[in-house]
Amino acid sequence: MKRLLFLPLILMFFWSKAQMPEVYSTEKGAIDGYDPVAFFKEQKPVQGKKEFATTWNDAVWYFASKENRDAFIADPEKFAPQYGGYCAYGTAAGHKSPTQADTWTIVNNKLYFNYNKDVWVRWNKNQSNLIEKANKIWPTLKKQ
Repeated sequence: MKRLLFLPLILMFFWSKAQMPEVYSTEKGAIDGYDPVAFFKEQKPVQGKKEFATTWNDAVWYFASKENRDAFIADPEKFAPQYGGYCAYGTAAGHKSPTQADTWTIVNNKLYFNYNKDVWVRWNKNQSNLIEKANKIWPTLKKQ
C-alpha cells in the first residue's frame, strides 16, 4: 500500500523533469502557427499558411507568403524569436512558458514574446535587464 502512495510522487517528479522542445510549438506549429517574418515586415501577427511551411530547429514554421518563407530559410536566426518563442519574462525567471502572439515586441531587431498582456506590461518596464538575464539563462534552459 505504501508503494502506491509513492507512485504519484515519483510520476510527478519525472513529469516535471520532462524536456520541453527548444521551440515553443502547438498543434498549429512553431509560435502557434504565426509567421515570424511578418512581425518584422508588417509589424503585426499574421497567421501562416500550410502551403508556405519549412522545418527548422525541430519545429514546423508557417509563413503568410513564399517570400517570407524564403527570407526565413535564408537567415532563420534573423527572424526566429528569442528563447525559442517562449515567454521572455519567464525565461529571465528560469522557466519555459507558452506565449501569445499579441504580446510581441521587437528590441534591437530581435523578436520577443510574453505569456500574456499583463506579463508583457511587466516585461516592458524592465526590458533590458530582463533580456540580459534571459540571455544568460537561455543556453542552459533551452536544453531542459
